[in-house]
Amino acid sequence: MMKLKIFLIGILFPAAVFAQKAPSLDALQDGIHHWNLLHPDRTYARYAEKDYEKIADNLIAYQNEDGGWLKNMDWAGVLNIDSIKAGLKDGQKRSTLDNRNTFSQIEYLADVYTLTKKQKYRAASEKGLRYLLSTQKDNGGWRGWDVDAVTFNDDVTTGTLELFRNILQGDSSFLWLDSGMLNAIQKSYDKGLAVVLKTQYVQNGVKTAWAQQYDNETLVPVKARTFELPGLTAWESTAITIFLMGIKNPSEEVIQAIEAAIAWFNNSKIEGIRIERVPLQGKDIINHEYPYDNVVVKDETAPAIWSRFYELSDNRPFMAKRSGEKVWKLSDVNAERRTGYDWYGYWPVEALKMYKEWKKQFKH
Repeated sequence: MMKLKIFLIGILFPAAVFAQKAPSLDALQDGIHHWNLLHPDRTYARYAEKDYEKIADNLIAYQNEDGGWLKNMDWAGVLNIDSIKAGLKDGQKRSTLDNRNTFSQIEYLADVYTLTKKQKYRAASEKGLRYLLSTQKDNGGWRGWDVDAVTFNDDVTTGTLELFRNILQGDSSFLWLDSGMLNAIQKSYDKGLAVVLKTQYVQNGVKTAWAQQYDNETLVPVKARTFELPGLTAWESTAITIFLMGIKNPSEEVIQAIEAAIAWFNNSKIEGIRIERVPLQGKDIINHEYPYDNVVVKDETAPAIWSRFYELSDNRPFMAKRSGEKVWKLSDVNAERRTGYDWYGYWPVEALKMYKEWKKQFKH
């Protein structure tokens, strides 16, 4: 009787029904967030996550001829996309990986193709992959938005490599790729991994962490926006370290890079302070939708925290004003940047937790 019940369920509810899970919009949220900051008075309708074909159609409509995507759109918004694109300046229309862009759209479209088998989604996804392959620098990295340099900010390089690694490891949404594309992706991945390892900063003879951006020729850390000065960065280094820990059967070079980064996280943590959000009122609201100020508060019971930037020479935490002036106290940063940028955070906590599990594979 039990076998009969299972058989009947299979007839009434085919397996395909159970497999129809809508792709997540999580990877696209960075761009949506930035759109929301620029458009606080939003009254238009939005597609729900279950409307994945509509959202995928939006992505196709926003895709540029070169295969990449412009940034900072509400990808799920029910909007006149032609009108929006027509209202942008030429510089705003260019394709970019900034704000976790392009590699996220590629994956979403591949997921929708896998669910629907509609060729337009596969074609758009493959077009995006070809864009990534064609825009990789000779040094192995990819550029972001603000400066033509190897970029780790916003997961530009590691996000692309993560996508490539998933594909090479048999991601079910990309099983349609032919051997030629897979070979090209493998070569690109190997080249990208090499530059990740090569750019780990050596401070006084010791490997440490990574900067946000590196010069394409010299691979020396460089600035991006005026307030993003060259320095070791806890946030970006966390993402890189997590990426490296995801490598199966890591080489000795990869293992050493991870160990050095973990040591740097432990040596660079700041204790005895926390960041408090102080509510603001009316005209004192200083940045976009943020009705608060960020203030450093002494607290001996607070968990360890990390600065976004550390000096390349001596690991001293620093910040910067939008003018480019380097400062060493959050209160010295102008109000708009003090609230509109993450100068402190707990990012390495995730890497430190993962490290404990990662390390177990080497215990015999």
